[in-house]
Amino acid sequence: PGSYSLASEFTEGRFREVMDDAFVKDAADVKKVLFCSGKIYFDLAERQLKDNRNDVAIVRVEQIYPLPQNQLDELYKKYSKAIWHWVQEEPLNMGAASYLRMNLKNINFYIISRSQSASTATGYAKIHGKEQTEIIDMAFSI
Repeated sequence: PGSYSLASEFTEGRFREVMDDAFVKDAADVKKVLFCSGKIYFDLAERQLKDNRNDVAIVRVEQIYPLPQNQLDELYKKYSKAIWHWVQEEPLNMGAASYLRMNLKNINFYIISRSQSASTATGYAKIHGKEQTEIIDMAFSI
């Protein structure tokens, strides 16, 4: 449900490469920034809302290449006291983590993901669900 856009965003808006967290009331209260792309954003946002976590900001990166460096740098300054984490569903050796590690020079960040793997998925829905829950739990532990 949260992935749709209003018609006005198509007619009056523009594509946003990076989306800041509207749930956060005061940037000074943020201790952790989770930045991510794709479906995992919705899992993180659901948990943030459920737990009422104003100390965690979730930044959505909608464009990986070319990297919107200036926009990310601005948010890094805004959340200067927070620890940053890239969160991805993919295993550590897949997804955007390695690309970001090589190209995102101005932001010091950790990575939260599945363990390295030769396969993109386990092939078992139950194991996938367990791993997904572990990623979300790790992202919100402080």
